[in-house]
Amino acid sequence: MVPTAPALAGEGPGKGGGGASSGSHHGGKGGGGNGNGNHHGHGPGRGGGGGANDDTSRLLKAVTVNGILQHERALQRIANNNGGTRASGTPGYDASAAYVSEQLRKAGYSVSTQEFEFSYFEETGPAALSQVSPTPTDYETATLEYSGSGEVTGAVVPTTNVVIPATEEPSSASGCLAEDFAPASETEPQVALIQRGTCTFGEKVANAVAAGYDAVVVFNEGNPGRTELLTGVTIGGPVEVPVVGVSYADGVALYDASVAGPTTVTVTTSTVSEVRTTVNVLADSPRGDANKTIVVGAHLDSVTAGPGINDNGSGTAVTLETAIQMSKLGVKPVQKLRFAFWGAEESGLLGSTHYVANLTDAELATIYANLNFDMLGSTNYARFVYDGDGSADPDGLAGPPGSAQIETIFTDYFAGKGLASAPTAFDGRSDYGPFIAVGIPAGGLFSGAEGIKTAEEVALFGGTEGAPYDPCYHLACDTVNNLSTAALNELGDAAAHAIMTLGVSKTGFFEDGSRVAPLPQIDVNNLDYWGSKPIR
Repeated sequence: MVPTAPALAGEGPGKGGGGASSGSHHGGKGGGGNGNGNHHGHGPGRGGGGGANDDTSRLLKAVTVNGILQHERALQRIANNNGGTRASGTPGYDASAAYVSEQLRKAGYSVSTQEFEFSYFEETGPAALSQVSPTPTDYETATLEYSGSGEVTGAVVPTTNVVIPATEEPSSASGCLAEDFAPASETEPQVALIQRGTCTFGEKVANAVAAGYDAVVVFNEGNPGRTELLTGVTIGGPVEVPVVGVSYADGVALYDASVAGPTTVTVTTSTVSEVRTTVNVLADSPRGDANKTIVVGAHLDSVTAGPGINDNGSGTAVTLETAIQMSKLGVKPVQKLRFAFWGAEESGLLGSTHYVANLTDAELATIYANLNFDMLGSTNYARFVYDGDGSADPDGLAGPPGSAQIETIFTDYFAGKGLASAPTAFDGRSDYGPFIAVGIPAGGLFSGAEGIKTAEEVALFGGTEGAPYDPCYHLACDTVNNLSTAALNELGDAAAHAIMTLGVSKTGFFEDGSRVAPLPQIDVNNLDYWGSKPIR
C-alpha cells in the first residue's frame, strides 16, 4: 500500500509555521508545513528514517487498501445486522469484538478479552425546553450525556455567580461550588440555571443535584467559540435528573427573565442510562521483549447513532490488517507488540482508562510506548500527527518523554514520501489520554473529524475548504461509503511503518548518553476533553 501521491508544490522540510488546524474530535490545533524534523532527539536506530525503507517496504506492500476494506465491510455487515450500531454494550459491539478476536487468533496472536462494567447511555427521544410563564417560549436544546430521563416543570433559579456579559478572564465559575446555589425548595420543583466555565459539567451538575434541584439547564459561556447551542457534551456519569444545554443567548434570556420575576419552564428528556458490560480485545505477539511492550490501540466501538465505519472502523481495520500481515510476513519484533481494541471509548475513553488503571506497578513499568489510531479514512482528510514535542502549542506543552521521537517517525515517513503533515494536539479526545496521564510516551495519526478544513490545509492536503473533514462524524451516514481510499492508503502505510519501526528497533528511541532540554508536559487534569465530548 505504497502512496503514489506527488509532493505538493512549495513544500519544504521543517516543523512549525503555518496556521491553525481545527482538527477537533481527536486532535486540536496544528501548524501547517511538512513537519519532518525533531529538535528534541533522534528516532529509533533502526527503521527510523523517512520513507518506506528496507525494513518496512514489504509490510507496506502487504497492507493494502483492499485488505483494510475487507475488515470495514465486515464491520458494516455487523452493524447492519444489529440495529445500525456497534456501540459498546450492544450486540453489535459484541459481534465486532468476536470478529476481531477470531482474525487475530487465526493470525497466531495470543488473544484475551478484558471485561469491565460501564455506564451505558442512550438518548431515546429529543430533549425539549419551554418557558411556561410569564412568556410561553420554546428554546432549542440538547440532552447532555448521562442526563436522567423525565419531565420537570419548575421555577428557574440561576446560580449566584453567573457572568453576564461574558468575560474571557476570569472564566465563569458558575456552579463550581456548593455555595453557588441558593437553597432549593423542599416543596416545589425547581430548575437550576448554570453557565459553562472553569470546572467540569459533571461537577456543576453534581452540585446542583446535591443542592436539591429537580432539573438542570446549562448554557454556553458566551466567550468566542462558546456561544452556540451547548450540545455534544458529557457530565461524565449518570444522574437522576434531566440535564439539558442551551445557547448563550437563550441562557441570558432565561437569566434575565428569572431576575425580573418568577419564571417557570418545562424540561423534558428521554434517555436510557444503566450499567452494562463490555470488553477490550488484547492480542500479544508471540515474540518480543515483554519488558518493552508497545501497545498499539484503536477503539472498536461506534456511537449509538451509527455504524462508525470511519470512527473508528478505519483505525480498527488498519491496526488489524497490519497485525495480520506482520504475522504472515514472519516479522520478528524486538519489543512485544500488544494490539488493543478498546471498548467504550465513545463513553469517555473507558476501555483504555480501565486497562491502564488496572495495570500493576510492575506491569505499568513494562509499557514502552502507545500508538493510537483513531479515524484514518475521513473523506475530506488531513494527515495529522500527534504533537509529541509540543511545537504547535503556544505554551510548548508536549507529550511524555519519548513522544517527540514517536512524532518524528511519522513526520519523517511522510516527508520521505513527499507528503505534507501537520501536528495535532494531545487534547484528551482519544485513547492516548490514559497513557500520557501516567507518563507513557504516545503518538499516532488522525485524518480529522467534525472540524472545518482551512484554506491552508487545502494547500497542504487538498480537499474542500470550509467543509468538515468527516461530514458523517457521529452520524448514521458513517458507513463504508464514508471513507477515502486515498486517506486509508497514505495514513495506513504510515501507521504500518511506525508500528514495525518501533517494534523491530534494537536501539530504542531514547537518547541514552545525550542531554536533552526537558519539555513542559501536558497537565491532563486541566484538559477540556476526556474522549470525544467536552467535559468542561
